[in-house]
Amino acid sequence: MVEPSQVTVHLLIKQFYTVNMSIAIICPEKDTRKWVENLKELQPNLNISVYPDIERPEEIEYAICWKHPRGVFKNFPNLKVIASMGAGVDHITHDPEIPEHVSITRVVDEQLTNDMGTFVLGLVTNKIRNISFHHNNPIWKPISYKKTQEESVGIMGLGILGKSVAETLEKNGFLVSGWSKTHKKIAGVKTHFGEKGLDNFLKETSLLICLLPLTSETENILKKELFAKLPIGSYIINVARGEHLVEHDLLEMLDKDHLSGASLDVFRTEPLPPEHPFWKHSKIQITPHIASVTDPKTAVIQLVENYNRMKHNRELLNKVSLKKGY
Repeated sequence: MVEPSQVTVHLLIKQFYTVNMSIAIICPEKDTRKWVENLKELQPNLNISVYPDIERPEEIEYAICWKHPRGVFKNFPNLKVIASMGAGVDHITHDPEIPEHVSITRVVDEQLTNDMGTFVLGLVTNKIRNISFHHNNPIWKPISYKKTQEESVGIMGLGILGKSVAETLEKNGFLVSGWSKTHKKIAGVKTHFGEKGLDNFLKETSLLICLLPLTSETENILKKELFAKLPIGSYIINVARGEHLVEHDLLEMLDKDHLSGASLDVFRTEPLPPEHPFWKHSKIQITPHIASVTDPKTAVIQLVENYNRMKHNRELLNKVSLKKGY
């Protein structure tokens, strides 16, 4: 007679070898059809479920997500990897119910990186050449503009995107400096790091670009106290996350003329509500979170690569530290 415990073990082993483990796409705010099509085109045998229509959550090992419902991952007992659809991972790391044993990855895509560089270059050029001023004031009144080497551009955050933006601006003749939590070296760019380096970085920056990851340490970093350390007339560009910016502090410093203007691509609430004061402020330029948009066709290449690495117990690409938040 076979012991019950042996029967249980036998059934578990049988189930392990017969279950077809699969991928879940969890992105309630997006149309995911292109993601499914491109994943299947790259690897036709993938078994893909799209949230909320996931019939067998116990089969999910790999989740591809963007702005998932909080706590959803606890429904997948065999989950091994959570893959962000984009470069940002704060939508994942800010969920307190992320299982500790699960690996987190993000997309690092050359096109995504290049798009950010050209977008920021456009904003900086627009500012120093007064292009928007002339668009908004349709009279024949040329005004003087700064040369590229006269604008001290400072970049907060020197990760992959920040480094690319710094290199793009430096190649176009701008005087570029950067600040990061730890020391970084970038050819042609003066770098600062840590709390001690922040004040020196700010006092020599007339155009501040935020490209920081969003963590508990960087949330609300763009505030009155920081703005006050910039030279009078400085300009702000935020292409990171809306939560970096204390909105009423920006409005106050603009109205006091300590800051000359701001270009904002990201916001705490998106879409930005029609009644928001940013829309009507003459010194604020708004774009609808378009600085760098993930292309499913290129992003799925590394998503599938990491899926196969997971299946073969190999090291994952672009892995993120849950503790650090980036």
